[in-house]
Amino acid sequence: MDAQRSHAEKYRLKLRLDARTGDRLRRYEAVDDEAIQVMVHTFYGCIREHPRLGLIFNARLDGKWEEHLPKMEAFWQSVLLKNGAYKGKPVPAHLKLKEVVSSDYGEWLSVFRPVVCELFVPELADEIIAVAERIAQSLWLAAFGHAGSSPPPELTSQQSDWSGSCW
Repeated sequence: MDAQRSHAEKYRLKLRLDARTGDRLRRYEAVDDEAIQVMVHTFYGCIREHPRLGLIFNARLDGKWEEHLPKMEAFWQSVLLKNGAYKGKPVPAHLKLKEVVSSDYGEWLSVFRPVVCELFVPELADEIIAVAERIAQSLWLAAFGHAGSSPPPELTSQQSDWSGSCW
């Protein structure tokens, strides 16, 4: 958990430096196409620097980032705006990732949570994080679960070292 916490702090500091406009941090008060685009690009910028996830994503997406990021924008638009923009199948796509281990979903959230907290007002950030946690739990269950199993605690705000709130 200390490694997760240090990664989260690193990304939070990087985001604060990158997201400043003058002396004021800009936070989105609503989810729209622009906010989703910034969230996706910021998040994957951080993922590319992550010591483990960066290796996985960069190996899979080398030369394909320009194709992948719009797909992720469409995915999050479908999830957050409920506009049907995404036509893919995330579970089969993630099941193909044989190099992914159970703890990678918690690592993914350890990057995602601080990105969202820095980009959105607290109440909205908490809602987006809750959605991301449900997605991570669902993908984890599809890949590693069995009848009666529960996702690991780091995939749920209330049970992980994450405070469950941006503030």
